[in-house]
Amino acid sequence: MEKYILVTGGAGYIGSHTVVSLVENGYTPIILDDFRNANRVVVDGLTKILGKTPEIIESDVCDDEALRTIFQKYKFKGVIHFAAHKAVGESVLEPLKYYQNNLQGLVNVLSKMIAFNVQNFVFSSSCTVYGEPKGIKEMTEESPKNLPNSPYGWTKWIGEQIIEDTFRSNPQLKMMNLRYFNPVGAHKSLLIGEFPLGKPNNLLPYITQTAIGKLEKLTVFGNDYPTTDGTCIRDYIHVVDLAAAHVKAISFLESQTGCLETINVGTGKGSSVLEIIQAFEKETGQKLNWAFGTRREGDVTEIFANATKAKNVLGWQANLTIKDAVIDAWNWEKKLAEQNEK
Repeated sequence: MEKYILVTGGAGYIGSHTVVSLVENGYTPIILDDFRNANRVVVDGLTKILGKTPEIIESDVCDDEALRTIFQKYKFKGVIHFAAHKAVGESVLEPLKYYQNNLQGLVNVLSKMIAFNVQNFVFSSSCTVYGEPKGIKEMTEESPKNLPNSPYGWTKWIGEQIIEDTFRSNPQLKMMNLRYFNPVGAHKSLLIGEFPLGKPNNLLPYITQTAIGKLEKLTVFGNDYPTTDGTCIRDYIHVVDLAAAHVKAISFLESQTGCLETINVGTGKGSSVLEIIQAFEKETGQKLNWAFGTRREGDVTEIFANATKAKNVLGWQANLTIKDAVIDAWNWEKKLAEQNEK
């Protein structure tokens, strides 16, 4: 009997890697994506990796009737909800776009789960809910949720509140917020990876695009932060490790009777922007054209995960390194360049 999992935003960066991990672990993912933030080439990549074309429904998660039709068609074992706008900088410029899409999509999915008695739910949350940490930089799940620095962060913060309130009134549900840190890298096959739309908002794609010549120069936003080298510190987690955590989460929820859990997904170690640049140059032999710029609105100084709960509850921990991530990201970027030349 098929174990169907609805993966909203399943053609996106993290979603596509999670689809692979689901199939590898005996699940049948059903991808829901409208391809606003995804590249259709992903479908070809997934087909080659999996040996078959995954089931893809092209629709907007905010389309209530379309979502109802999907839940009527499949008997889902669970839902992994990725579908959301995700750029911190853009959310500052277009807050209503983020609130409308990210919150309405979540509400639609939860309402259909209740209506169709689907109990297992994994939410793509974010370390942005911690805001600007006060004092300690290593976040545990019990760390205070400070005021987020961006509308994007608020949609995750409010999203978790919506989930908590929904669980309180529907205690039969089995729900998990995965608060993850900074996804990087690409699948070893180089058949799927990150497709930033327009100019990248995340560091590693900006680095690889600068190295390949797509972008002229990398700007490091700020060199006067109170960190070891003056640049921001983040917890960079390989996307393949992150994908595996979602499958562990679904598997864990299946064994429960009704629960709401929140779990950090990170490596447990912070790396500065300059450290990532240095690692990239060392591992690839590519010299980067970069310079310091002014601070960027919405950026947190330093934050990284305490990932103990993920290990204890899910039996999950990060296995891949920054070295793996920069090599995979660079190989992915070179492959994209080769395809564009054809």
